[in-house]
Amino acid sequence: MKKFLAVIKREYIARVRAKMFIVSTVLLPVALSLFGIVPAIIFSIQTPPLRVAVVDQTRKMYAELKQSLESDSPDQNTQSDNTNQIRGLPRGGLGTFKLEEVNATNQSLDDIRANLDQRMRARELDGYLILPPDFISTGKAEFFNRNPGDVVSLGALQSTLNRATREQRLIDAKVDNKTRRELFRPVNLEGVGVSGGSQSRNANATFALVFGVGFVMYLSILMYGQIILGAVIEEKETRIAEILFSSIKPFTLMMGKLVGVSFVALTQLTIWGLAFSVFALFGVGVLASRGLTMHIPGVPLSHYFFFALFFLLGYFIYATLYALVGSMVTTAQEGGQLAIPIILILAVSFYLFLPVSRSPDSPLAFWVSIFPFTAPIAMLVRIVTQTPPLWQIALSLLIGFGTVLVIMYAASRIYRVGMLMYGKRASIPEAIRWARQA
Repeated sequence: MKKFLAVIKREYIARVRAKMFIVSTVLLPVALSLFGIVPAIIFSIQTPPLRVAVVDQTRKMYAELKQSLESDSPDQNTQSDNTNQIRGLPRGGLGTFKLEEVNATNQSLDDIRANLDQRMRARELDGYLILPPDFISTGKAEFFNRNPGDVVSLGALQSTLNRATREQRLIDAKVDNKTRRELFRPVNLEGVGVSGGSQSRNANATFALVFGVGFVMYLSILMYGQIILGAVIEEKETRIAEILFSSIKPFTLMMGKLVGVSFVALTQLTIWGLAFSVFALFGVGVLASRGLTMHIPGVPLSHYFFFALFFLLGYFIYATLYALVGSMVTTAQEGGQLAIPIILILAVSFYLFLPVSRSPDSPLAFWVSIFPFTAPIAMLVRIVTQTPPLWQIALSLLIGFGTVLVIMYAASRIYRVGMLMYGKRASIPEAIRWARQA
């Protein structure tokens, strides 16, 4: 036991003190938080209004277009009587508009276009919209934009024009105002989860939480499994294993490495969790100050407990496989090639989060949450979305940790022989023969 604890201490201290551990622990939460907060702040920045001249040859659409834009404004009373500026966030995209009606009664269309083109070159206008006389029936219009790459404003204007056209067609069909308002009244559908007699709202936040849990499990197991693989190959390349085996049993050495790196993983994940909590609270405050709201779903305390259990389950299953691969190969390149099946199994278990989250009580969700190689992610997704019966969670843990013991038993036998073999990579039949040896 003393030697086992010494191996754990050495692995833990050596990796926690490493510069890469410190850098990744500090930079990853900052980088991911910035990726979440900065885009929201950027999209909340108000851009200068797009100055658009409207040539309405139908003599009906300008008023409806203007009213449709006003209906998208958060404050419908902020319109300026002199400039006809409409501020707000159109449903079709980001952008604000400053409309100007062009009198097209006593001028030809060519003259109007030439005048507007000249004003665009003088940067007095950003664009102009031409609505032909048959626009209401055909729905075809032209928008000349000084910045053709501004597809966001184009989409916003098209969406608003669609609503204004529908409104005018209803007016032409003699539909009264009250009926038109009822026809265009939006539907507000809110997802409410019901579990154990309690209700939880905001389905988008729950889905984001499920995806985040699955991704953290996938990334953590992959990252720390690679650390185990590198540590085993390093000892094999330096031939330090020959000295270690003279004073410590191979199984004790392998288990010490696995447990030591698992403590490193839990330390880093705990720091990341605390950092993300602080950044989330800070980000919610920043976005709220800019008029944006963000909902953080509440996480029951039991979910943290299950996360720790299934993280350890997934870690020991895949870390033992990585240690087994490391003892069979002689170089890091060979280890990366032989570890591809492990990565594929991990990737499949991560991609299963979508069908499992959509139907957590289906037979597929049940079996993949029981199968030990996919259970660490699949069962966690089921717990977060719709907690299964406790006996299913217990069965998954029992089968999973039983599988860990079997893999550790076989891996320790292969590890004992493979770590002392140099010059060539062990074949699969050789590894099976080593595992069967008494």
